[in-house]
Amino acid sequence: MSDFSSFPEVADYLTYAGQGQLMLKKCLGCGDFHFYPRPVCPHCLSGNTQWSRTSGEGVIYSFSVMRRSAVPYVIAYVQLAEGVSMMTNVVDCDPDALRIGQKVRLTFRNSEGHGTIPVFAPSAD
Repeated sequence: MSDFSSFPEVADYLTYAGQGQLMLKKCLGCGDFHFYPRPVCPHCLSGNTQWSRTSGEGVIYSFSVMRRSAVPYVIAYVQLAEGVSMMTNVVDCDPDALRIGQKVRLTFRNSEGHGTIPVFAPSAD
């Protein structure tokens, strides 16, 4: 695993992911979630933030299918129910069947060098 000791928020984020939780920072000042994890809210500049568990639900905002590898894979921006967008992978899907606005749900995969990371798969509903 990479050394994230100089970035404690990222290390905490990956620790939570390793426990099967997608935790994001939420500002106690303005109430907004933010991603990527950082100690100061980018919306109101408050330092009063805390880790909060997410619903694990979202929709595909944008995606691209990477076909120049042995196995095609999908990189996407997913808009979470909590209002933030995050770059991630969409897994367990037919890349040609994906569409913008499609519902996705949280799952986790082992990533070489980073441990367990959150990814998303198409939702059944």
